[in-house]
Amino acid sequence: MVLGFPGRYTDVEAQARRIVVISTGGTIASRWQGTGFAADAPGREVLATAAIPQDITSEVIDLFNVNSPRLTSAQQLTLLRTVHQVLADPGVDGIVVTHGTDTLEESAFLLDLYHDDPRPVVFTGAQKPLGAEDGDGPGNLYDALLTAATVRDLGVLVVFDGKVHAARGTVKTQTLAADAFADPSGPPVGKVGFGKISILRRPQRPAPLPLPPADVTLPRIDMVMHHVDADPLFVETAVAAGAQGIVLVATGAGNATPEFVGAVTAAIERGVLVALTTRVQGGPVTEIYTHGGAVDLAAAGAVLTGTLRAGQGRSAVLAALLSASGVGERVSALRHVVGSAGLERGEAAAA
Repeated sequence: MVLGFPGRYTDVEAQARRIVVISTGGTIASRWQGTGFAADAPGREVLATAAIPQDITSEVIDLFNVNSPRLTSAQQLTLLRTVHQVLADPGVDGIVVTHGTDTLEESAFLLDLYHDDPRPVVFTGAQKPLGAEDGDGPGNLYDALLTAATVRDLGVLVVFDGKVHAARGTVKTQTLAADAFADPSGPPVGKVGFGKISILRRPQRPAPLPLPPADVTLPRIDMVMHHVDADPLFVETAVAAGAQGIVLVATGAGNATPEFVGAVTAAIERGVLVALTTRVQGGPVTEIYTHGGAVDLAAAGAVLTGTLRAGQGRSAVLAALLSASGVGERVSALRHVVGSAGLERGEAAAA
């Protein structure tokens, strides 16, 4: 096994590395149900499909077995606490989480916001179901195990199709293709191939948050998308339904209309935390335009999410709401979670 930084291969001794695999379902655990595929295979069956890298011992925790579109924030917090419980054992060298690809980016990023340990948590999954003749799950799982046993101080990672991605900014970019994940605003952290890992850069991450209390009440957080003829009624409806947070998925670099600015202003005056992202795949949200653009939305109090897109923007709002109770404290927490590093990286990519 090897670890290189930056962009170089270096030999690393890895004797009997102990990796815990947390199974949560997804395509990697899916089998035919008569009308379509659904997760139902336990983690030990998923792990049995993959070769185990040399000098690694593995054990499995079956936490959930769900298609990831059904995943809830409560289950994400259960996963978060399970990861921290596993890492409380100093004999564990790393964790692999097998997860459905549809919401993997949200779970990985949420866990990264709380990750305060040099040992890695590596998410992976598959685009083809368990037992497929040309399935990608076994290879992804092998690479994830190797990565979890080798790297340190990189936070939560996503390993897929031979690439190592930082949790922050990485999204699903392909519905079906094996190369399913990327950060549209930045390069991968590294690559995996021929039993070796090359680390090319070190992700910038904000200081980790303290774990939420076990008895926390989960807030309602809604997303509203702007488009031609979009109606701010949906912002108003979210507020009326009790939303404590709203993610506005705007156009361009974070633009909507004066009517949306009015609705966002009213929501913020009622204590709702509003994050501003964009439906554009890559580049930062930034203050350029007025007449309903990001200039006006930021002035109203919306927090720009930099290069974080909708799903991870929602995770950021969730973490901010769970970390503080006062309106001002929640805004500060969201700004911390979004982090200036993401903005700088996105601006550099856009330049």
